[in-house]
Amino acid sequence: MNASALFLFAVTAPALFGQVTYDRLLHPDKEPQNWLTYSGGYQGQRHSALTQITPANAKNLELQWVFQQRSLEKFEATPLVVDGVMYTTQAPDDVIALDAATGRIYWTWAANIVPAARTCCGRVNRGLAILGDTLFVGTIDGRLVALDAKSGKPVWKVQVAKPESGYSITLAPLVVKDKVMIGTAGGEYGIRGFIAAYDVKTGKEVWKVYTIPSPDEPNGKTWAGDSWKHGGAPVWDTGAYDPDLNLTYWGIGNPGPDWNGDKRAGDNLYSDSVLALDADTGKLKWYYQFTPHDDFDFDSVQIPVLADMQWKGAPRKVMLWGNRNGFFYVLDRTTGEFLLGKPFAKVTWTTGLDDKGRPVRQANMEPTAEGTKIYPGNLGATNWYSPSYSPQTGLFYLSVWDNYYSVYGKTDSDFVEGRLYMGGAPRNVVPLLMQPAAVLNRREDEGYGVVRAIDPKTGERKWEFKMTDVTDAGVLTTASDVLFSGGRDGNFFALDARNGALLWKTTLGGPVAAGPMTYSVNGRQYVSINAGTSMFVFALRQ
Repeated sequence: MNASALFLFAVTAPALFGQVTYDRLLHPDKEPQNWLTYSGGYQGQRHSALTQITPANAKNLELQWVFQQRSLEKFEATPLVVDGVMYTTQAPDDVIALDAATGRIYWTWAANIVPAARTCCGRVNRGLAILGDTLFVGTIDGRLVALDAKSGKPVWKVQVAKPESGYSITLAPLVVKDKVMIGTAGGEYGIRGFIAAYDVKTGKEVWKVYTIPSPDEPNGKTWAGDSWKHGGAPVWDTGAYDPDLNLTYWGIGNPGPDWNGDKRAGDNLYSDSVLALDADTGKLKWYYQFTPHDDFDFDSVQIPVLADMQWKGAPRKVMLWGNRNGFFYVLDRTTGEFLLGKPFAKVTWTTGLDDKGRPVRQANMEPTAEGTKIYPGNLGATNWYSPSYSPQTGLFYLSVWDNYYSVYGKTDSDFVEGRLYMGGAPRNVVPLLMQPAAVLNRREDEGYGVVRAIDPKTGERKWEFKMTDVTDAGVLTTASDVLFSGGRDGNFFALDARNGALLWKTTLGGPVAAGPMTYSVNGRQYVSINAGTSMFVFALRQ
């Protein structure tokens, strides 16, 4: 950043410096014009109190500006907005500061990723965290970096894990008090996943929790032999936090090898689980496993959504979870008690859940050498993209792949450090990336995308909005009962959150990915979404 650009930045956004306090992170409802964390708040609800865009005027939305990333990788980042300044990442890990009203670039920090970096599914980054005037970003070569928000200059860097062993960081960090928390991706490389917290001022590690216990630790016997050493259980999406309980919640990914569990007999804890950790010490308070001994790659890295609601006549602190395995769950987030579980898409791998929420496996529904047709398919009934919960409607919203299957095949697999360790591969009827010809020729029984609204008190579907293709887009709701989402067909749309009615739609020319977010500058509300390799920002016509 040159001197003139730095001066311009300082003049334009003087209120930013040193003012993103922990108290501000705790109370996003007091400043809905900003978007200070990955999910908009610690509860993971991806819900905004802004009301300028309504069901009545959403039809007047118009494109305001576009940011084109200098990468052909997937653009999965959710930006932060702080007092008129937007911060985002472009793949793989560059950080950019922009004017949130015009898209003008203030500065760019280049990550300069080392050649040893390995990822299974794209060189992606999902976003940033901020505290004070310091930004925090993880990189796919295993670093956690603190940047000066005024200039983009590094404040400190720490090497979290070895990229040559398959470790990477793809999630947006989470700041709680004086700590910045991250998790490690790399489950397809036979890593041993972990969550760690670092001092925001120095980068010094404060605590570290492995997502796979060793044999001498509680639940360490849920892995046969030495399989725990290379069992995966990665963490590649951002957690949530309850300040009243001082618990931070993190979704854990698949065990490895993905599709062949023969060498890892047992439940394989804590893969496919949610962990509740003491935010100060990292101590495990409780866990809940969604898919024991997973051999379908059903990562449980979905965003934990925290809500306070009446449950059977009494107030309760709950966690809402739309899982990749096809089930919607409600858990007590104080104790981890299972309260409700119900499928939200077609499921054939299990006959249902028992009274503790444990799935009852369907006979002969597992990967085989010949291949087995199973619903949902390998990319799941939903995936990493953010759901939303609206306190106004009381509904939980998520993007769904329904009627979608894969033919799951398994092979023998031996661990070699730094190489893929997957134990097979599924044959997918839905391509990993959108292909227009495939969309036109695909039958409905081969998968389609919907936005689905669920009543969390019953698990029942209230309404759905069907798309022409599957979706990799998250969901945003606002206090004016407007819902935003999109799909691989390139459509970005607004729905009435009360009934799913289409209010507005535009075509962006590339598959919509990541989660929509909203903010306000000088009293004008904006909505941001990524499609293809660009970020598009909309506001009402003036």
